[in-house]
Amino acid sequence: MKTVTGLFTGLFMAHSEKPDDQERIVDRVERYCDSIWDWLGEEGVATRVPFPDPRTLRLFSLGEVADILGVSGSYLRQLSIDGQGPTPQLGTAGRRSYTLGQINELRKHLAYARPKEALKFWPRRSESDKLQIIAVAAGPASTTTSFYLAQDLALKGYRVLAIDLDSNSSLSCMFGYYSFGFPVHMTSMYAAICYDFDPKGMQSVIKPTLFDGLDLIPGSAELSIFEEECRERFLSENLRYPDVSIRIVSALKEVEADYDVIVLACGDGGFLTAGAYEAATGVLVTVRPEVPEIVSMTSSLYLFKHFVAQIGEAGRTINHDFVKCLVIRHDPRDVSQQNTIAKLREIMGDDLLTATVWESDAIRRAGDKGRSLYELSSGEVGRSSYEQAMKSLNSANAEIMDIMSEVWGRDPFYVSLASRSTTTGKASSESRGSSRI
Repeated sequence: MKTVTGLFTGLFMAHSEKPDDQERIVDRVERYCDSIWDWLGEEGVATRVPFPDPRTLRLFSLGEVADILGVSGSYLRQLSIDGQGPTPQLGTAGRRSYTLGQINELRKHLAYARPKEALKFWPRRSESDKLQIIAVAAGPASTTTSFYLAQDLALKGYRVLAIDLDSNSSLSCMFGYYSFGFPVHMTSMYAAICYDFDPKGMQSVIKPTLFDGLDLIPGSAELSIFEEECRERFLSENLRYPDVSIRIVSALKEVEADYDVIVLACGDGGFLTAGAYEAATGVLVTVRPEVPEIVSMTSSLYLFKHFVAQIGEAGRTINHDFVKCLVIRHDPRDVSQQNTIAKLREIMGDDLLTATVWESDAIRRAGDKGRSLYELSSGEVGRSSYEQAMKSLNSANAEIMDIMSEVWGRDPFYVSLASRSTTTGKASSESRGSSRI
């Protein structure tokens, strides 16, 4: 054990280092950081900030594209042979593959060629359809849920904006945008809703992602500053409810024409979450099928009720199209979890989504790479685990998309599509390629 004298001696030596010695330490730390960053890049981890990421989204096999579009692989192959639609890339043994941008070109072509099925291929909302704004409440795996929902919506042809309302930037990190905890000035939603500066337009903070049709507004530590500003206003104005939600609604109207769906990933901030709930047309709450986590979910629902009541007291009315709960990290072999889910369903009925997202090593491994399963092939995480995870993810997302379709007055489609894509038999090697969606 060090003596007191030894401790003082160590402190004195630390503070008496020469400036050039200190500079060498800083240089060494910088070298560590640069080397680690290079290593992470070699491992396939997404790192779009602070340095640009030159990678692009992987190609999708013809079989994957057929599953995404809900047509047969042979039909797509014939389109390619006939020179209709985008020209796919040809790989080993003439296997066809497409970029997501080309998939969206195919959507346009098929919507024109098969007008009776136009909405199936080109599901974007019409001018009369209201913008869907889905607030995902903070909870277990809520960031992952927001991440996969936003990406799947883009894969299905929707124009999507994901907004990270978490000061820890959890969703942004999944997309590869790292702020390292620093309140980088005016780079988050704060820029559009702040009180003490002239708000910037929404377009100034929207960032692209690897997915065609999917944009992101990153989170930032600035959001915690905004929460403090709201708290001060709340206390100084006789507990009058701040106009956060009005600011969020106004900001979203700036880009309303550019998107079909906005996914709001809520953090722990109370005022921002309340604003998200007022702006939202639908709310999604995640829950693990275990008693302590159900307590947490119930708290989230009570908080939702509290915020809605406060907004009502301020003279404003909220009309949500849906408030749904989603079971995540479900082990279907666990009898106690099955019983818990059955009890929740008895209580909540249709407000508990039928699909559950299974506990998955594949999702975890993808997360370790800073990627989603949609960005990876099955060989990178294990085929069996990959297909099981994709089945549960796609089923849950399909239910949410069918709810949106119902709001827009359309027939449900996605649940049946997800079911069909997971039960079809083995196709040709070209149709299936290396992975499935």
